[in-house]
Amino acid sequence: MLQDVLLTEEERALKLEVRDFVKKEVSSDLLKKMDLNEITYPREFVQALGDRNLLGLRFPKDVGGRGLKWTAEIAALEEIGILGSSLGCAFSMPSIVGQALHSFGSQGQKERFLKPMLKGELVSAEGLTEPRGGSDFFGATTKAELKGDHFIVRGQKRFIVGADGADFFIIYCKTNSEAKPHESISLLLIEAGREGVEAKYLYGLLGTRGGGTGRLLFRDVKVPAENLIGKIDQGALIFNTMMVPERLTSAGGSLGQARAALEVAARYSDRRKAFGQKIRKFQGVSFKVADAITRLDAARALVHAAGQAVDAGLPSARRLVSEAKKFSTDAGWEICNLAMQIIGGIGYTNIFPIEKMIRDARLAQIWTGTNEVMNLLIQHEYYREVLNDPNPAREIEADAQEAHMADEKVYDDDEMWTKGW
Repeated sequence: MLQDVLLTEEERALKLEVRDFVKKEVSSDLLKKMDLNEITYPREFVQALGDRNLLGLRFPKDVGGRGLKWTAEIAALEEIGILGSSLGCAFSMPSIVGQALHSFGSQGQKERFLKPMLKGELVSAEGLTEPRGGSDFFGATTKAELKGDHFIVRGQKRFIVGADGADFFIIYCKTNSEAKPHESISLLLIEAGREGVEAKYLYGLLGTRGGGTGRLLFRDVKVPAENLIGKIDQGALIFNTMMVPERLTSAGGSLGQARAALEVAARYSDRRKAFGQKIRKFQGVSFKVADAITRLDAARALVHAAGQAVDAGLPSARRLVSEAKKFSTDAGWEICNLAMQIIGGIGYTNIFPIEKMIRDARLAQIWTGTNEVMNLLIQHEYYREVLNDPNPAREIEADAQEAHMADEKVYDDDEMWTKGW
């Protein structure tokens, strides 16, 4: 597999370790019950990961991680991803929430929340989206008013994975109504058991079920000032930092789901016969497999490259992370659909898992920033890189046969008149 070319020996060993966990420790019964909403949140799964030191792999050992790189976590995510997006999200949440706690949290917050979370003893969730807006994150209306040694929090968040099931939430709140949107948000850690915190409603989801996804209400919740993560009104910086694990984990999980769908389709096409031969012998089928594996390998290479860029602190990391999230989740959706087309009518039933994979895959193109938002970020970062490159490449425009015809290079109306019109 291309994956093995991209990984170090240590990372390949981790991949096999996680693969063994997925094969031996996760039952089909769990997956079926989650999809039927008979399980609200897979807490035992998170605890089992924690027992094997498989949560927050890239965090330092002194807080409970393994001190590995993003490429290692991506390799693990691909293996977990074959289980579907709900368990992939449960695996990823400590990495996402842990980013805020490790980079901006106090020592007390790390002791009370980060370390137990990475052991699987505490389950975390984050609150970004509100009923009035999805992509308009900085338009948040949930308010936190500082009164002495505590905040009073009022508002609500929705589409919170773990709304029912998490022990604590990290919630972005408006703390300065007079400031610009990017300077008015703070991040608070709020325990689920505090008075006034309520998981109001659990959504009936198309897919990604069994993750306790719901709406959170905060009715005059009293939160100690010591639960502020980072500084007051520093939410924008923390948010932008958290978007790296948000989007890379979505990208990595999509690799696993796409791989699983393709493997189901490939094995089916090698057994199913029509017109006297295996259907894989027909180009209409085999070329779909070729298209799918090419998309998967391209997505895998881009996701690992993005992880390496983040580890290296490259200026292009923000763009590459957005590209990875967009390309990998789009590829996951396309590959799952190709898999269903290969299997045919029986793939549209729950005799095979493809229909569930399609239901799960669709959400990945929406959450953690829609792929349209990824396009916005990608083009913005690319323009900035090209137009501000301190050492640009060869000026290719000068190689045109009539590059010297400066009068023909008109870019706006005013310039046209200054050139003699």
